[in-house]
Amino acid sequence: MKNVILKAGTTEAGKAILMDKLNNQYECPVKDPKNKQKLTWAVKKEAFVKVIVKEDGLTYSVSNSSTDKDWTKNASTILADQWLNKPAANVPAEQLEVMNFIHKDSIDLKPKAMKMTELKWKYLMRSAMRGKNIMMTGPAGCGKTMAAKSVVNALDRPDYYFNLGATQDARATLIGNTHFSKNEGTFFSNSLFVEAIQTENAVILLDELSRAHPDAWNILMTVLDESQRYLRLDEAPDSPTVKVASGVTFIATANIGNEYTSTRQIDRALLDRFIIIEMEMLNGEEELELLQLMYPNCDVDGLNAIAQIAAATRKEVKAEVPRISTSISTRATVEMASLLYDGFSLAEAAEEIIYPQFDDAGGIDSERTFVKQIVQKHVDDGSDEDLFNVEDAESTQE
Repeated sequence: MKNVILKAGTTEAGKAILMDKLNNQYECPVKDPKNKQKLTWAVKKEAFVKVIVKEDGLTYSVSNSSTDKDWTKNASTILADQWLNKPAANVPAEQLEVMNFIHKDSIDLKPKAMKMTELKWKYLMRSAMRGKNIMMTGPAGCGKTMAAKSVVNALDRPDYYFNLGATQDARATLIGNTHFSKNEGTFFSNSLFVEAIQTENAVILLDELSRAHPDAWNILMTVLDESQRYLRLDEAPDSPTVKVASGVTFIATANIGNEYTSTRQIDRALLDRFIIIEMEMLNGEEELELLQLMYPNCDVDGLNAIAQIAAATRKEVKAEVPRISTSISTRATVEMASLLYDGFSLAEAAEEIIYPQFDDAGGIDSERTFVKQIVQKHVDDGSDEDLFNVEDAESTQE
């Protein structure tokens, strides 16, 4: 049973309706005469109405004590079924279908292993459905590519993948190549990208856009511009163009920040062609939930240790004077968990996965030594060795 607080009122045509704070309008079925009487009074007074959603229907109570603070901001998720059965006069049926998918059906399509808020997931799905250019930003290994691929799976549309950070020849990847053969002489062949943009309703994933060569950005400018949406096959002004098909959605991923090598600062004009969805690292509790979901047979204490080690590095990197320049990603914690699953110890997993990510220059003052001290708190290897305690670490900073 779920409840919402709505405000009673009328349309311009004088029809009784209920509204949430976003001004979504609802015509809920009224079978009980008592309910009808309550709603009639509420409409006259423009009062708040408490709608109680039960399996067998809706009941109403006039809420004299409710204020704007109690007013439900968006009731479309809870009232989707009732709203769709009898839509408000000013909302097209097609729009109601879209909203029902975004706020209700899409939630069931979100992978359990993807730790993203429901709001962010709904915004991501809505943006993809509306054909927006989407850029997923955030630290390396936080799940950007996984989120993008999850959208593809949820929408069940044709999809294409291009890793722009791994290509050295942007023109060959995005436009095509000139070839020569004895039989045909010199000829030009289009790239897979040309095929992709001509595929209706395709979802095109542009991975590692922040590592792409600036030539790739220049080629993509007209492709991503909503007022143009075409690909020019040559730099000459009168060269042929390829129009982007209807319904095509572009999803890019980017690591934005100085800590990422080979990452370029994306041109502002290119950024303006995207809506930005920011991904964040998980906290310790979320990390543990993910690792347990992926490796349910692993020792919980070991998985918890991995999660806590990662959380400690993420907290430290955000400190006013951080002692490390990067943190342990979710990609790295998953790999560590896989080593535990295959019989490696936590100490061995840290030795192979964590330590190589941190600089060992500076001896006891190095990033690696500091991270080893974090790991050692969770490792029981029978050793009495203590790299240095917290007080020693802090004194080296003074």
